[in-house]
Amino acid sequence: MVHEKINYLEIPAKDMDKTKQFFHQVFGWQFTNYGPEYSAFGKEAGLDGGFYLSDNHSSTANGACLVVFYSAELDKTMAKITQNGGQIVKATFEFPGGRRFHFADPNGNEFAVWSDN
Repeated sequence: MVHEKINYLEIPAKDMDKTKQFFHQVFGWQFTNYGPEYSAFGKEAGLDGGFYLSDNHSSTANGACLVVFYSAELDKTMAKITQNGGQIVKATFEFPGGRRFHFADPNGNEFAVWSDN
């Protein structure tokens, strides 16, 4: 662990099984369950974290922090997201340095994916 650096993320999830299936299928994450209301993911996500059972969801519309993934193949990542139950909530757009889109996981949590390619 590195002193005073971001170490862990916690994200709400209405349906723990759908959450784990989605992130495993799309991003290859593995999970460790800590009872029915919490499941942790590890370094294969880029940063340790977990999902906690909640009826809430994370969205920039309600002021939440946006978690952004990097993809070397943006279109392929988008296809995996939609094939596994995610929804595109902001179509791909260009910005200085690359392109990105926003998606919602099966719980309605908003994320983004960007690429410099």
